Amino acid sequence: MLRPFRHLPALLCAGLLFARPAAAQGPDAAAPDLAIAPSTQVLRLRSDLRSILHAPRWRDARFGVLVVSLDRGDTLFALEPDAPLEPASNLKLYTTAAALYYLGPAYRFSTLLLAGGPVRDGVLEGDLVLYGTGDPTISGRMLESTTSTFRAFADTLAALGVHEVRGNVVGDGSYFTGERLGAGWLPADLDEWYAAPISGLDYAENMVTVRVSGSAVGERAGVTTVPATRGLALENRVRTVRRGSTRIHFERAEDRLIVSGQIRRGRVVVRSLPVVGPANYAAAGLRAVLEEHGIEVTGSVRTITDPAESPMRPGAVPPRIVATHLSPTLAEIVSVTNHVSHNLFAEALLRAAGRAAAGAGSVDGGARAVRALLALAPGADTTALHQVDGSGLSTLDHTTPGNTVALLEYLSGTGDRDAYLASLPRAGNEHGLRRMYDSAAAGNLRAKTGTIHGVSALSGYVTTADGEHLVFSIMANGVPSTAREKASEDAIGARLAEFSRR
Repeated sequence: MLRPFRHLPALLCAGLLFARPAAAQGPDAAAPDLAIAPSTQVLRLRSDLRSILHAPRWRDARFGVLVVSLDRGDTLFALEPDAPLEPASNLKLYTTAAALYYLGPAYRFSTLLLAGGPVRDGVLEGDLVLYGTGDPTISGRMLESTTSTFRAFADTLAALGVHEVRGNVVGDGSYFTGERLGAGWLPADLDEWYAAPISGLDYAENMVTVRVSGSAVGERAGVTTVPATRGLALENRVRTVRRGSTRIHFERAEDRLIVSGQIRRGRVVVRSLPVVGPANYAAAGLRAVLEEHGIEVTGSVRTITDPAESPMRPGAVPPRIVATHLSPTLAEIVSVTNHVSHNLFAEALLRAAGRAAAGAGSVDGGARAVRALLALAPGADTTALHQVDGSGLSTLDHTTPGNTVALLEYLSGTGDRDAYLASLPRAGNEHGLRRMYDSAAAGNLRAKTGTIHGVSALSGYVTTADGEHLVFSIMANGVPSTAREKASEDAIGARLAEFSRR
């Protein structure tokens, strides 16, 4: 369901929402009272912020900063607010805003268990299909456990008297389309948890722990996974040796994980890494849980990634729905996304927004939805936003501090304001933004961080000593030390919280 533009897909396709808005304000501009000279207090604030920003004296670093009063509408500070910069995880501000706007805070992802045939004498004569709509939360992070959803599905089948599936377990991840990884993600990141691939069907945050154990000499090593799987696309090429060093290599091929090398008898090697095919992983996990519950599966694990092959495609007669799992609310998911800076969650939210607003559950569809939302923000420049993922992990993402402030200012006046604000980590809080303790910003400033190699950012809201509400965006690119830059961001946040016009 679209919120609130029912005709937004048509407008998107026609390109009617992409007219360039008025240019953002220039450095140290004051609006709307341009004829009024800034007060002494404002001039002192600007001087202090310049001193903080110039303290590191990095020759090749580029900065963009904008601070605007939500109450008065004037610009308190501006330094290259229209500079196109890599936002890192500040891009999640755009992604989560779009998800809330188009889907609503109460939205829940659904995951369906479908029966591809009749049940006769306890036997399901056909495939069992696991169909996802992009839920990234089927894990132990927000649910009782990683396998709790699948255990509930198994309980439902058992209650229906099913003890055998005479067919395959099919993982259908076709709800989202396009690449599973973001363009511009660095190769060095691809084996890390924060670069897990995305699908319409996700499980255990698409991370698997592989345990390799030495067995009989000359035999293939034992390989098990956590969570347990049956039918995971994993190729075991590890041999057990009596002597020699243990050398295990993990390789992510196009369609499977490959574990190769050798291991000494009695040794154990454990490694956690992203899976290759999320839908395959989910189906393999479900099959393992079914068999643990005494439900035999005579077939194998199969996956669907092409929407044209999905039993839920338009025009097809859908299989019978056996069970449905609903995710936590979108407001809760957005809060985790911004507090943890969870990339997989952000990638799912971008595609879900694209599916709802543009009819395309892809990066392109999501990016179009974000630009259409940004176009509603006065002063924003949609041409300065280049988005190739939902998380900001890519080095190809660009936006401006002016756009970020415009978006934050616009969101503060919508019905999604409370859910959006609550999703931003609070300064000086061990469960939020673990920075700016013992400052005026503690318990006050709420902002999203951003960090990738050479990039640091902090954007959000802060209340001054007078109770005036400010919105700000700080972006730095090409910094040799993100830690030192974050110290500068903290100093700016504290100074804004201390600011008084009196």
